[in-house]
Amino acid sequence: MTVKEVLRAHARQQAVHAGTQGARAGTQGARAERGNVRADTRAGDAGARVEGEGGPTSSAAPAATVAAGRAAQELGVRRAEFELAVHLGLIAIVGAPGGGRPRVHEEEIARLREQPGFPDGLAERVRTVGTAEGAALLDIAPARFTRLARAGCVSPVTFYLNRYRAVVWLYLADELAAFASREPELLAGRTPSGMRAMLESGADWRPRNWRSQRIDRLLNRTRDPWVRTAVQASALDPVQLAEVVDDPYERAYLVRVRPEPVFGRPGSMAAREAMGELMLADDPDEILWRRVNLTLELDRAREDRPAPSPGDDGGIRTAPTVRAGAGAGSRTGTAIPASAAEPPPSVRPAASASPAAGVPTGKGLLARLGWRGRGAG
Repeated sequence: MTVKEVLRAHARQQAVHAGTQGARAGTQGARAERGNVRADTRAGDAGARVEGEGGPTSSAAPAATVAAGRAAQELGVRRAEFELAVHLGLIAIVGAPGGGRPRVHEEEIARLREQPGFPDGLAERVRTVGTAEGAALLDIAPARFTRLARAGCVSPVTFYLNRYRAVVWLYLADELAAFASREPELLAGRTPSGMRAMLESGADWRPRNWRSQRIDRLLNRTRDPWVRTAVQASALDPVQLAEVVDDPYERAYLVRVRPEPVFGRPGSMAAREAMGELMLADDPDEILWRRVNLTLELDRAREDRPAPSPGDDGGIRTAPTVRAGAGAGSRTGTAIPASAAEPPPSVRPAASASPAAGVPTGKGLLARLGWRGRGAG
């Protein structure tokens, strides 16, 4: 029962008890009832305090939220589609008391059910396709679709492992349709020479684009500077991380506050290993880009508060996370939910960037990155 429904019910009750006039007296009674909510609770009207004006939540509060499984059922989507919708920011979730699995407000479900095109609209926004289905959607050969994906023209949103433990990338159907309308010349004719040279060199932008989307979406969910630093750190292996974050207590804290997938890690060991490998930047210019971002976020985090050291209470003090809500971007069968968009190859950070000769040895950004003297590698 929503707050409005509760107030309307109390308005009707007040009108009956007073034995008076209709809607106007009922509205006034509802206001009086809202002001005396504590007395009503003792009388058995606890439902009036589902979400009071900033007051403590009563025992009826759990009725205002539902578990993810039920929310998916009420929204007419499969569980994997629901998780992807959360990952894409289409469905707002709230943390459960005591750190349990996230839940969904009934008001959020009602909002989504009232959207035009329900129930097919939400399912369509999170519909994913593989290479064969994606190629059919664009009316091109699967081989050409793969080349476009490797060149970074289309970005995967998630993946799963097939029976041979090979990564199978999945793409949002909506994004493929948008690409087709935006770049129709890439769907027919000869492949541009620059793209052809890049593909002949063995380039594959699918993992990098997936990583970038995941990192951006995780960053959009939190304002806490240490959590944001942990998100940036997740793209670097332990050696790279130690070169940027030289304090072992800070590194340990980053591991503690690093956000996990909303509904838990992938189940199988093979899936976890694949996820761990794909999360790490593996190209020199991408590694440099992630180190720069990590350094900047780390500076902000240190200005906000120090990481806890041995002897501290160990509590993780974080700022309120930004609830994923409607209006962000956008299914997976056994796919692993990931989390937003990588810059196109034309804006890739230069791998050959080298520091000027006068960069300070201890304080300069490039010196802190430990990148001097490495060249492109």
